[in-house]
Amino acid sequence: MDEFSRLDEIQKTGLEALQAVADENALQSWRVGYLGRSSPIMTLFSQLPQVPKELRPAVGQRANQVKQALESAYALHSQAVKEASLNRALQSEQVDVTLPGRRFVPGRLHPETRTLREVYRLFGDMGFQVYRSPDVETDDYNFGLLNIPEYHPARDMWDTFYTTNPNVVLRTHTSPGQIRAMRDFAPEPIRVILPGMCYRYEQVTVRADIQFYQVEVLAVGRHITFGDLKGTLTEFAQRMYGADVRLRFRPSYFPFTEPSAELDVECFICGGVGCPVCKQSGWLEILGCGMIHPVVLQNGGYDPTEFSGFAAGMGTGRISMLRYHIDDIRNLWINDIRFLDQF
Repeated sequence: MDEFSRLDEIQKTGLEALQAVADENALQSWRVGYLGRSSPIMTLFSQLPQVPKELRPAVGQRANQVKQALESAYALHSQAVKEASLNRALQSEQVDVTLPGRRFVPGRLHPETRTLREVYRLFGDMGFQVYRSPDVETDDYNFGLLNIPEYHPARDMWDTFYTTNPNVVLRTHTSPGQIRAMRDFAPEPIRVILPGMCYRYEQVTVRADIQFYQVEVLAVGRHITFGDLKGTLTEFAQRMYGADVRLRFRPSYFPFTEPSAELDVECFICGGVGCPVCKQSGWLEILGCGMIHPVVLQNGGYDPTEFSGFAAGMGTGRISMLRYHIDDIRNLWINDIRFLDQF
């Protein structure tokens, strides 16, 4: 049998076999048998180099015609088989239309987003504007202009992510925004909050992570005192947690404020008894604060002999933990739907 006769036989046999196919499993078997790698038509293609050179173009053309005919017939018959299968399913299967549908689950705000919005609202009520500053900062803004010169030991307080450019860092705190805000508003008085993401290369624990939201609080004007700082932050904490919340200010150290303090809130997770979240102390620090250092005021464009101010940096992750009784800060970032569904 010559090649042309073989091709005619392949086409005739394939089309006849296809007409007998009645279900999808048989259809798949036909496709493998007549169009697969080991099918007669594909075998003939692989044998073309053995065909006499003068017949090779005509045989190749006819082989392509047979292959296209089989493929077209398969496509048409495949659609017919699928429609027949669907019709049989509709006739033999029943759908109970009285069953209730699936409950629609609306989207929810992330707990830290809720906390951030509440912080905006509370400080907005006290006359503070929202000011945005960049996540990526120069070394000067992140450290130098905040009274932390190069090789100052205070730089060890922040485990910094450096870029390939040694003068460019991922900001370790929102405090660099103080300089940017002051330079934008000086010499006018200013009351702003600066929310944003911060990054530190440190150990991840139940109370600390390598990235976290922070909100900087900044107020500059004439005759601003430490009493104004304490009153503002106390009012914020009482509005956030309730009038009966227990607070304490502890002396601390920050290069860009003097005097400096930290604000602790009684740990709601353990009720002040002690737990891993509060390091068994019964208190959880939510922010650092202090009166703006004269050098920082001067770097921001204000005359420290005429102006004074206060600053605070609060971690909204810690605030969320206390507000919603979350015992592991890592839950805020792992996107576990079982955790998020609670909010």
